Amino acid sequence: MVYFIEYESCLKAAERGTGMRLEQAKEKLKKYGQEHLLKYYDELSDTEKEALLSQIEAADMDVPEACRHSAEPAPRGVITPLSAMQIPEIEAQRESFTAAGLEAIRSGKVGAVLLAGGMGTRLGSEDPKGMFNVGLTRELYIFECQIHNLLDVVRSAQTWIHLFVMTSDKNHEKTVSFLTEHDFFGYNREYVHFFQQETAVATDYRGKIFLEGKGRLSTSPNGNGGWFISLKKAGLLELVHREGIEWLNVFAVDNVLQRIADPCFVGAVIQKNCVAGAKVVRKNDPHEKVGVICLEDGRPSIVEYYELTEEMAQAKDENGVPAYYFGVILNYLFSVAELERILERKLPLHVVEKKIPYLGDMGETVKPAEPNGYKYECLVLDMIHEMENCLPFEVEREREFAPIKNMTGVDSVESARALLEKNGVRL
Repeated sequence: MVYFIEYESCLKAAERGTGMRLEQAKEKLKKYGQEHLLKYYDELSDTEKEALLSQIEAADMDVPEACRHSAEPAPRGVITPLSAMQIPEIEAQRESFTAAGLEAIRSGKVGAVLLAGGMGTRLGSEDPKGMFNVGLTRELYIFECQIHNLLDVVRSAQTWIHLFVMTSDKNHEKTVSFLTEHDFFGYNREYVHFFQQETAVATDYRGKIFLEGKGRLSTSPNGNGGWFISLKKAGLLELVHREGIEWLNVFAVDNVLQRIADPCFVGAVIQKNCVAGAKVVRKNDPHEKVGVICLEDGRPSIVEYYELTEEMAQAKDENGVPAYYFGVILNYLFSVAELERILERKLPLHVVEKKIPYLGDMGETVKPAEPNGYKYECLVLDMIHEMENCLPFEVEREREFAPIKNMTGVDSVESARALLEKNGVRL
């Protein structure tokens, strides 16, 4: 189940300091009814005590507090279709769009943001997802596929593009070490910048924060919508300003055919005077598990596949084409100025039921077989709704959409390998 509540946690987390003392921690925990987090404090080493106090200081406890008072999901606005710029129209203007995009890239106005905080658990790997090898007769890593796609644009524009890589606390060191050891697969390391995704506490259904260990709160990444705040907290927004970057292309690590900083896409968004763009594909069927680009109360928005009603799934436009036809592939272009504007606004918080390991009453680790609590996430799709406008930009799914979410079946290693081969990539 997913709820939506309003919250400003990202700004709060970015503004916190360090150095909380035990008495201050006790006061904070008492205020929020989370005193149990110090249950094992006296058993910890000095280093572990300091780490726990730092976590308590950084934790935004307004999140579980707000959850206690959100009994029902917030209602959505009025959903109506939003037409995409389709491939025939794009092809008719490709030369003009591409020229405009290349001009912006050569002027240093475009950066790329790789969302790479996930692990390869569902692929049977304990490494970061980007380290997964999709090759058959040679090593070919997901990270390698992404960087090679970006290098295509670097060669066309004859200039390097700043690449910001968002990691998580669980995969940061491995990701940095892996890319360094592989010499960034030919990318100029001076243009690669790492930053860690912020985390949010995980709680039981009453809003009580779980302990992951005797000296560690249970936390999880705060969702892909936390990328811009995390980038800002890492000090990289200063670099964005210093380098004159005006556009950031945000993309997911798991799509090995993802075209990054695509000049045609960038140019189309610029020439159409939009502040955001979203690459979209035609859905395979009305119930395909991808979010659908639409309007909500007249503003761009995305309806997730599990929110799509049967009425919407079967709706047709005046030409008899499905009205909610174009699915997003997590490849967005955002105006930096607009991103900074929405820092001052509240974003929805998604409260998601999960199976969360925790410490039991006797200090033992419990791994539940069923969902037992909530994790809290901001999603990048909600940033779209904060934009004044957004250009849905259709791409050929067989050329640009090969997500890897499972080992076999739909959106799997198998299906991605087949599409890579179809696009001439040697496996």
